Amino acid sequence: MNNSSIVKVGAVSYSNTLPLLYGLNSLALQGKIELMKDYPSAVAAQLIAGTVDVGLVPVAALPLVPNGHIIGDYGIAAHGKVASVCVFSEVPMEQIETVLLDYQSRTSVALAQLLFQHFWKKPVQFVPATPGFEQQVSGTTAAVVIGDRALSMQGHYPYIFDLAEAWFQWTGLPFVFAAWIANKPLSEDFIASFNAANAAGMQELESIAASYPFPAYDLLHYFTVNVHYLLTKEKRAGMQLFLQCLQQPANASVLVQQATTSILK
Repeated sequence: MNNSSIVKVGAVSYSNTLPLLYGLNSLALQGKIELMKDYPSAVAAQLIAGTVDVGLVPVAALPLVPNGHIIGDYGIAAHGKVASVCVFSEVPMEQIETVLLDYQSRTSVALAQLLFQHFWKKPVQFVPATPGFEQQVSGTTAAVVIGDRALSMQGHYPYIFDLAEAWFQWTGLPFVFAAWIANKPLSEDFIASFNAANAAGMQELESIAASYPFPAYDLLHYFTVNVHYLLTKEKRAGMQLFLQCLQQPANASVLVQQATTSILK
């Protein structure tokens, strides 16, 4: 296989991707893909720039990717509490004045902004954060934190607002944080192999969790309860609603009400 046929794949370097990467590592060893890892917003930037062909990227980036389209059946989603995407605060919601926004995120930041405006109905000042911002959570300053850092912060703050749980309370739908997005056409054979590689990790969750000790949080619980990897019809409906809310943020409450009405019919 020549280098021009190798698909460059960008993946997120968080614990939640370990089951998806389990099988992809074998594709990399076979020379079918070149696998690179970074944090979510960086992978999204690479996909938008065209330096990778496929990326596990925040779904908020989908409209920004030239020729962007979702491939395969797997991603990072939650049906209720996700634990790794939260607002951490020392004070209750009504007392929060400033919210630091995780620089590693696109989707989670956009979700937090929607929730503050339409679900919690709490006006706050949003401040883009820089590395080390987690240490700045104090008094009326809260922070959106994602990934392994958020898992490590569980139980260390009196007020933790889980964004996936809040989304479910607001909409009645699961939330999709990231999906495999391509910026160019790929063969059906490649997509089938790629999908099978993702599926392989789903059969090895217990051994994967055991192979990556993470004292701050039970990874097996995280893989099997908090994170949902298969993008079901219901999860895709939640994703489409979120993307609609991003396109029309001022009308998000109306869009959610319409979706909720449709679900109840």
